[in-house]
Order: sequence, then structure tokens, then C-alpha cells
Amino acid sequence: MCSPQHFAVEYAINPWMDPTAPVDRELAVKQWEGLRDALTGLGHEVHLLDPEPGLPDMVYAANGAFTVDGTAYGARFKHDQRAAEAAAHRAFYTDRGWRFVAPVETNEGEGDLAYLPQAYGGLVLAGYGFRTALAAHAEVQEAVGRPVVSLHLIDPRFYHLDVALAALDDTNVVYFPGAFSAASRRVLAQLFPDAVLADGDDAMSFGLNLVGDGRNVVLNAEATGLAGKLRDAGYHPVPVDLAELKKGGGSVKCCVAELRP
Repeated sequence: MCSPQHFAVEYAINPWMDPTAPVDRELAVKQWEGLRDALTGLGHEVHLLDPEPGLPDMVYAANGAFTVDGTAYGARFKHDQRAAEAAAHRAFYTDRGWRFVAPVETNEGEGDLAYLPQAYGGLVLAGYGFRTALAAHAEVQEAVGRPVVSLHLIDPRFYHLDVALAALDDTNVVYFPGAFSAASRRVLAQLFPDAVLADGDDAMSFGLNLVGDGRNVVLNAEATGLAGKLRDAGYHPVPVDLAELKKGGGSVKCCVAELRP
């Protein structure tokens, strides 16, 4: 995770960003600390990436890389405003002895890449259509040695896979069908017949931008409907308030890069 010490909405690179709307940075830090405390309270260890001035989106740490079994596949951001974040993430992994694979193709890390270690022997779900190039899917497959399933995102409001789909545990997902092409919806239905299906209200409240550990699901407090669906499916919802960070187009998952040594 990376503190929103320098968080601001100074430009608009997704439909949720409005540079004319005020941002309360002090509140953003407080809400981010609430998320960190929720994760540590559930028994997870949180490592911190130092924020850098001039990079207001660094709080969305999930976008900087994608990790599987000690390999970190780095990000190559689409927009110039975020490009310098990639070097900070690379240093984080190389300084800790991870095998780092530098990307050639445009991709935004876990923003568009999800991993299910026990589904079909280890499966990467990969989004494309807005921020990550389709060619990056072949690159990440070579980097981590896991099969990759490409999913076409068609609604600009759900510009990253992680605002339309999330892994709940090692084998199952929750997703909003309306974010995907008809063909991708058929693929998801075939791969995950027991998936939790979200509706438009769930998606618009950033409910799908969540972190699940197999039992607990940490999600945006606004997503009350989705919390109920997850509870009915046997999971334990843990709501957190990230209203300020939502102004930048992200929520729980965007703030958390999952480390898989």
C-alpha cells in the first residue's frame, strides 16, 4: 500500500475524476489508514511503498505490478501522468529480491490482472479495452507461466478489470456482467458457474473493487447491496469508507497490491 500523502485529482484520465471537485487530503489519509487497519486486523501483513511528490495517484498501488510465485511483472502506464510510478514499483520489488520482468506492452498491473491460484491449476484473468493492451496478455503469460484468459471491457466507467471483477478466494469470483462483451460474459459463465453476480448499483458504488482472502471480503462501505449478496454466498463482508479516494476512480482493491512470494 502507498499513503495518499500527495493525493489529489489534478487531471481526468477516467470518467470518475473531476479536477473541479474539492478533495480533502487529510480525510483521504484517514480513510486509507482505516483500510490498512482493517487488513492488519484480519491478520494480513501490510508493506508500504513511499509516496512521491507529483504523483497523486500513487495511492492506487495495485496498478504498479502483478505478482505470482516470486515474479513481479511490471506496469507500463497508458497515461503520461502516471508513467513515473512504474519506476517506484520496480525499485520496491528489486530491492526485496523479487524476480522482476520489465514490460514492453502497456499494462496497469493488478488493475487489469487478477489471479486465482487454484482455479484450473492457476489462472490469470486479464482485462483489455481501455488501459491494458491485448498484447500484454501474452507477455504476462510468458512472465509468470500461467494461462491467461482475455476479457474485453466495453464500458468506460469500468476502465479496469478490478472495478468490474474480483477474486473472492482461490477459485471463485464476483463480477458485473454489464462491464464485459457478450463473448467475455460467456467465457466467465463457463469458467465460474458459481460466481457471485453483481448488478449495476453494486458496480457503480465501486463494490467490485474489493479484496477477498477466502473468508473475509473488504469492500467499499457504499456497496451495501453487494455486501448482502456476499454474505448470502458464505463470505464475511468488511466495509470500509473510501469516499475521498473514490474521487480518483479507485477504492479498496486499487489501494492494495497483493504480494505473492
